[in-house]
Amino acid sequence: MSGLRARLQELRRYPSAIIGMVMIGLLILVAVSAVIAIPYQEAVRLWKGDEGVWEASPRLAPPAWFNWFSREQSPRTLVLDSAADPDTRQRVEYEDGEADVTITLAFDFHYDRFPSELAVFLTAEYQETQPFAGLIWRMPDGREFHLPARSLPERSVYSISKDDEVRWQLGGLTPEVGLFAEEGSDPPRVLKGRYELVVEGLTFEAASDLDARLVVYGQVHGLAGTDHLRRDIMVALLWGTPVALIFGLVAAVGSTMASMTIAALGAWYGRALDTAIQRITEVSMILPMLPILIMVGTLYTRSLWAILGLVILLSVFGAAQKVYRAMFLQIKEAPYIEAARAYGASNPRVVFLYLIPRVIPVLVPQFVSLIPAYVFLEATLSFLGLGDPLIPTWGKVIEDAFRNGALYMGHYYWVMAPSVLLIFTGLGFAMLGFALDRIFNPRLREQ
Repeated sequence: MSGLRARLQELRRYPSAIIGMVMIGLLILVAVSAVIAIPYQEAVRLWKGDEGVWEASPRLAPPAWFNWFSREQSPRTLVLDSAADPDTRQRVEYEDGEADVTITLAFDFHYDRFPSELAVFLTAEYQETQPFAGLIWRMPDGREFHLPARSLPERSVYSISKDDEVRWQLGGLTPEVGLFAEEGSDPPRVLKGRYELVVEGLTFEAASDLDARLVVYGQVHGLAGTDHLRRDIMVALLWGTPVALIFGLVAAVGSTMASMTIAALGAWYGRALDTAIQRITEVSMILPMLPILIMVGTLYTRSLWAILGLVILLSVFGAAQKVYRAMFLQIKEAPYIEAARAYGASNPRVVFLYLIPRVIPVLVPQFVSLIPAYVFLEATLSFLGLGDPLIPTWGKVIEDAFRNGALYMGHYYWVMAPSVLLIFTGLGFAMLGFALDRIFNPRLREQ
C-alpha cells in the first residue's frame, strides 16, 4: 500500500491528471449539491411535471445567457400575482353582500423582442354564485383593449394568446405581438414602457373573493432553457450528474472487483472450478450486452438499479476475466506465494491477502477508464427509451429532444447541454486514467 501511495503522489507531475481530477471534483461537487438542494422525491415530482409545477415557465425557451450574445434582448418571464402583493387589490363592498374587486397588475417591459405567450390564472372563492370579471389591457401609449368578460370557477386559466376574438381586435396579429406592438408599425416593433392588466371583478356573496396572476412568458429562461413540457432542463442536468456518477462508479467497482476475485479463485484452486469459470466466460464473451439490456428493458423492467445489477452480472464474466487469470497464474508461482504456503497460510488468506492486492495497482487505470464507459452506456439506454422513466438523466434529456425534433426546429441547446456534460465526464476520467496508466504501467514509465 505504501508503494501505491507513492505512485499516486506522482500524479502531481502530470498536468493532465491534475486537470482531470479538477473536472471530476467539479462533477462530484455538482452531484452532492444536487442531491442536497433537490431531494429525490422532489426531483421526480419536477420531472413528472405534476399539475401547476411548470405553468409559469415558457415552452421551448433557450437559456437566458443567450442574451449575452445577441444585440436584441429577449424577454424573460414576468409573473405578477395579486395574492402575493395586496397593494394591487382594491375592494369596495356593498350592503347586499356584493363587492367590486379591482386588481391592477402593472409591469415595465423594456425588451427588444415580443413575449412568447400571455396567460392569466384566475382563482375565485365562493359558495354558490361564481364571481364575474372583465379584463382590460392598457398600453404605454394610452391604448386600451377590452378582453372578453367571464364568470370565474374556483380556478381557471385564460390563455390570451389563444383567444381568436383578441386576435380579431388586433387585426390578425397574435396577442403576444399585437398587445406589445407600436401602433401602425410594419413590421411590428416592440413598444417599450409600462403595461397594465386591470381585472374588474364583481362578487355576489359576502365571503366571495378573487385573485389574478398574470404570466408574460419570455423567450429565454434559466441557465439551461426549457423543453416541450415547460420543464426546466437544469433539473435533469443537475440530477443526471449523481445518477451518471453512481451508475458508472458502482458498475466499474462491482464488475472489476467481482471479476478479479473470481479470476483469482479460479487461478488458485484450478481444476473443475477454473474450468467452469472459463467455460462461462467464453459463453458470456459472445453474448451482446446492449441487445440483452434492450430486451430486459423492453420486456421486464426499466428500473435503474435492476439494469445496473444486470450490467455488473454481464461484465463479471467478460474478456477481462482472461486477462486477470493470466496475471494470477504468473503471481501464483512467485517466491513469496511459495513462502506463504510453506508457513501454512490458508487458501482464502493467500487469495485475498497475497494474490489480489498484487494486482490492484495495475487495475487502477483500467478501473478509472471504465467509469465513463458505463456512464455512456446508461445514457445510451436512456436515449433508446429504456431508462428509468421516473429519474431525470442526461440520456433522457437527449431522448426527449430527439423525439420532439429539437435539431430540426433549431433548439440546439436542448441537445448540447447534456452532450457537453457527457463529453466533460468522459474527458475528465480519460485524462486521469491516461496519467495513471503511465504511472502504473512499467513499459510506459520506461518510455
